Amino acid sequence: MTMLTPRSPAKLAPPGRTRRERKAAELEARTRLVGERLAATSARPAVRVLRSADASRHGLTHAEAALRLERHGPNTVAQERTPRWYLQLAMAYRNPFIGVLVFLAAVMYWQDPGDPGVVILCVMVAISGLLRFWQEFRSGRAAGALGRLVTTTCAVQRRAGSGSGPTTFEVPMDQVVPGDMVKLAAGDLVPADLRLITSKDLMVGQAALSGESLPVAKADTRTEDLGRPGTTDPVEADNLVLMGTSVTSGTATGVVVATGSDTYFGSMAGSLVGERPQTNFDTGVRRVSLLLIRFMLVMVPVVFMINGFTKGDWNEAFLFGVAVAVGLTPEMLPMVVSANLARGAVALSRRKVVVKRLGAIQNLGAMDVLCTDKTGTLTEDRIVLDRHLDVHGTEDDEVLEYGYLNAHFQTGLRNLMDQAVIDRVDEAEEVVVDARFSMVDEIPFDFARRRMSVVLNRNAIVGDAGRTEHVVITKGAVEEVLDLCTHVKDRGERVDLTEQLRWHATRIAEENNRQGLRVLAVATRTVAAPRDTYTVADEDGLTLVGFLAFLDPPKADAARALQGLAGKGIAVKVVTGDNELVAARVCADVGLDVGHVVPGAATDALDEHALRALAARTTVFAKVNPVQKARIVRALQAEGHTVGFLGDGINDAAALRDADVGISVDTAVDIAKESADIILLEKDLTVLEQGVVQGRTTFGNTIKYIKMTASSNFGNVLSVLVASAFIPFQPMLAIMLLVQNLVYDISQLATPWDRMDEEYLRRPRNWDAKGIGRFMVTIGPVSSVFDISMFLIMWHVFGANSEAHEALFQSGWFIEGLLSQTLIVHMIRTRKIPFIQSRASWPVMVMTVLAVLTGLWLPFSPLAAPLGFTALPAGYFPWLIGVLLAYCTLTQLVKTWYIRRFNTWL
Repeated sequence: MTMLTPRSPAKLAPPGRTRRERKAAELEARTRLVGERLAATSARPAVRVLRSADASRHGLTHAEAALRLERHGPNTVAQERTPRWYLQLAMAYRNPFIGVLVFLAAVMYWQDPGDPGVVILCVMVAISGLLRFWQEFRSGRAAGALGRLVTTTCAVQRRAGSGSGPTTFEVPMDQVVPGDMVKLAAGDLVPADLRLITSKDLMVGQAALSGESLPVAKADTRTEDLGRPGTTDPVEADNLVLMGTSVTSGTATGVVVATGSDTYFGSMAGSLVGERPQTNFDTGVRRVSLLLIRFMLVMVPVVFMINGFTKGDWNEAFLFGVAVAVGLTPEMLPMVVSANLARGAVALSRRKVVVKRLGAIQNLGAMDVLCTDKTGTLTEDRIVLDRHLDVHGTEDDEVLEYGYLNAHFQTGLRNLMDQAVIDRVDEAEEVVVDARFSMVDEIPFDFARRRMSVVLNRNAIVGDAGRTEHVVITKGAVEEVLDLCTHVKDRGERVDLTEQLRWHATRIAEENNRQGLRVLAVATRTVAAPRDTYTVADEDGLTLVGFLAFLDPPKADAARALQGLAGKGIAVKVVTGDNELVAARVCADVGLDVGHVVPGAATDALDEHALRALAARTTVFAKVNPVQKARIVRALQAEGHTVGFLGDGINDAAALRDADVGISVDTAVDIAKESADIILLEKDLTVLEQGVVQGRTTFGNTIKYIKMTASSNFGNVLSVLVASAFIPFQPMLAIMLLVQNLVYDISQLATPWDRMDEEYLRRPRNWDAKGIGRFMVTIGPVSSVFDISMFLIMWHVFGANSEAHEALFQSGWFIEGLLSQTLIVHMIRTRKIPFIQSRASWPVMVMTVLAVLTGLWLPFSPLAAPLGFTALPAGYFPWLIGVLLAYCTLTQLVKTWYIRRFNTWL
């Protein structure tokens, strides 16, 4: 038998330059191949499809179904499973900087197993990884709890044996096999890819797969049989219903032509499993870590060599070199980053946002382009009656009344547009209508006619007892209904439908279509000779009453949310599977400058360079398939943008995964939630703006720590280089360096709770390794100027110029180094004047005071002797105050110059 068995992905996708390109090519090739095969299935007559599937209209036998289940496997698609807890824990420590800290701890332990620095470094590494692991583990569990299927079974027609009659069974969806006959009814999820064999009034919601907001009619007829050209897109095929879609009204029976990974949905899902592409956060952390490691690899050997040659004690020089390595390393970086991200995740959780991957918080702050799907994200994903118009385009209540009568009295399953008409009418009016009319007969909808009619009896009222007449009310596609009309209601009068009036009415319908509305025509006919039954032949000689226009309305907060994002420097682009007219209408309603709408098919012929240019200047892409969505995201990233994607459908999954930050909602399909980094538990789009601010605050506090610590440490190492060259003893003992770093680092634990200036939060923020290096070599030497000043003061003023007084020298520099390092936090944390124009949060202020007090206390404490300190004379402190004030003043001046020169600070 011939089934939809795709070739190996390796044979589909040409080798790309990167792993990400190969995955993208594999997704495109697999989806295209499955789509072509499904389109071919759609074009074949039902008899041939059944024969090729080795199936019968009566269904498979239980034995055949069992064999096929064993051969084809369960009807499930590839899913990205959450790693086990121990793998998540191991991945939390996958960071180049953590590797450096572990290496330094190992070297220190090898030199001295009792060195307290080993314990300090190990504790920092442990806390950093545990913070990250616990937050992501909790978020993963919360996201997993959202992934529950509403329906787990479907109706399948099977037989006990080859001679037995068919019986309908409810079977689990994962046990559906190729060749099964599946029965569909309103509310059912489509369990696999089906070729329809029979159907009645079938309407299918494909928003999750295609992005179309309105349900589409499906039938068991081929497109060619209706005189329309065939399609190569299986989503648009009239006689195919695909896995992941749902039935909104009507009934049907279809034969399963593909299951699991062989379905159109499965072809997309298969390429979404495995290692995720590197995001902006991952790349930024790696670059900054490597920058700091390079500084360390250059500076430490220099310090080691100078100390070895000048002091002659190579073992002590090695220990001091390791201590300098620790001093130069922002060892709290992994911990501060994890604490910042965890705090951001907790803050967002209070706004009912699940952060599945912590790095997504920083990516949210760095995001400068947001690509969003339309249906269900910008719109409410429901149909409303927007207007009811006469043939001149004027609101007319008579049109609403006749539309309501048609929807109210039909006996079949109402579709979403029927329900929208009914919802528009007041309950009191419904009671009056029920009293005035009664049902006589119905001419149901079918796919060929694209209309339906009800025949009503106009009940007698007081004073008109002898009057009896039947009214035919027809509602359907504009072209089909107009063809049956001979008259038109023109300002309350029934007049002949002239060619001019026909053209005018058609133009009104087309104008509303161009505004993104789905338009239906309403017509009536009064039957002078009533009877009990009516047929399609009675839908003739109709009088056109007017039009009903429907749309999927924008969310109430969508315009405000997009305006808020634009105010934060984020360009919003709509990438939807819906048609151009609907997309343009919705985008205009939410305040976007639509410009030229680009159809997805137009991107297929473009190379990567041309697509980058097109994506940069285009606001709205329409009729875009999943492969094209992901390609647009990658094109924007290639232009240097940090891209977010907001979507909730199957067709959004690839783009959600490729984006730097994928955002979905709790009502999204499972695969979209699995691919997303952030899930909104409530459809409140304004929380996105709050998330962006939180992301920028998180990033700002992280970069603040990096620049403060790296520049300060770089200055300290420069000071050590100078001291090592000219001073006959160690300027500071290795243990003192470790204690100084420990006290300073503990004070920095409050950094995640600091506030950022409003100006900083107004535009996207990104990693800039080059800028950090420039900051280090510009600001770091400022501290060296005053370290050297303190060297001179200790040497000449206090006589600490020999090995006999080295403890005094070391104690004096220890206090000055720690206090300057701690106070400079307030100079660097803002581009404004500290304490006057911008003040740190109270946790940062408290930790600063504690660090200063600790530094002043240590040389006079019981710990002084074990650590090598000695008490300082009272005359030292005025000099200390003068040096610190001069340091702060010069730093502010250098900061002002730096901002003017480079137009940046943090």
